[in-house]
Amino acid sequence: MLDVRSTLTDIAREAGVSPATVDRVLNNRPGVRARTREIVIEMAQRLGYIAETSNGAPQRAVPGQTVRLDFALPAGTNSFIKLLHRHIEAQALTRPDLDVRVTTIEGFNPDRLARLLQDLHGQTQGVGVIALDHPTVREAIRSLSASDIKVVTIASDILHVPRVAYIGIDNRAAGRLAGYLLNRFMGAGRPGKVALFAGSLAYRGHEEREMGFRHIVAEESPNLEIVEMREMLDDREKAYSEASALLERHPDLAAIYNVGAGNTGIARALKERGRAKEIIFLGHEVTDGTKELLLDGTLDAVIDQNPRVEAREALNILSHSVKGLPYELHQPRLQVIFRESIPEI
Repeated sequence: MLDVRSTLTDIAREAGVSPATVDRVLNNRPGVRARTREIVIEMAQRLGYIAETSNGAPQRAVPGQTVRLDFALPAGTNSFIKLLHRHIEAQALTRPDLDVRVTTIEGFNPDRLARLLQDLHGQTQGVGVIALDHPTVREAIRSLSASDIKVVTIASDILHVPRVAYIGIDNRAAGRLAGYLLNRFMGAGRPGKVALFAGSLAYRGHEEREMGFRHIVAEESPNLEIVEMREMLDDREKAYSEASALLERHPDLAAIYNVGAGNTGIARALKERGRAKEIIFLGHEVTDGTKELLLDGTLDAVIDQNPRVEAREALNILSHSVKGLPYELHQPRLQVIFRESIPEI
């Protein structure tokens, strides 16, 4: 039997409120702010204590109703992907209504990813994927959707495919934000060379960040020259070798914007040449590695998208969609992290 008092205490602890507040929310009593009510309901859903009815009122989850979900994530040294993987599995463990499996794909091979997606036919009810934007992957997603398997794209979207939702930040806006930050760090009118790094432009998200960055630099910083764009395949050793070669070719380099992973590899090259405090360095995602680089001053700012929120929203929207229940998606916020504002991860 369910220990109600224990469960209410768990929900209160996770939501950061009192058990009395949880009791008021779950029994639909007045006196609770709307945002607090949303947080409590989200936590109760995540802990498997309630589901959501069609009229929005909380109700107890149906015992024994299990939804099978699969996630396809890239393998490698990308710390953000590892964090997302960890959060998906950790949150899934608190959801007795879910049976979740995460599969990682080696390399940036769209055909391999497409085969994995095709193999999920008849095996799952919902799929979350960080997908390469490629014809074979798009067709695999269309095939899953045609079989009534719910699909969400995470962190990097694919257009013109039938998916329940895209869960992630506006990547073009993220690139523009990086360009704005660089302009402020450099100082208006100061000339300089800027290098771009990306994981893979097969990710629409990386392509959109580059596009947004280039647009705002052209609009507001015509004095800046983008000298190179290098793809690192989200590998820190490749990032190190590419950055080392870049610094040899451009000893007067003023700034680096890394669209994807590999920040620690770039930082290693900067430190070995004594240029970590000289070159402006902007990157993405708060991880253990980027936290250290913010603290020692190698990274000037990080643009973050919160993998904890993305994991939660992916699990929620997929499970609700499979059950035919409505769900209001809460996208992660686009935020800039400096050394003085490093959050918990």
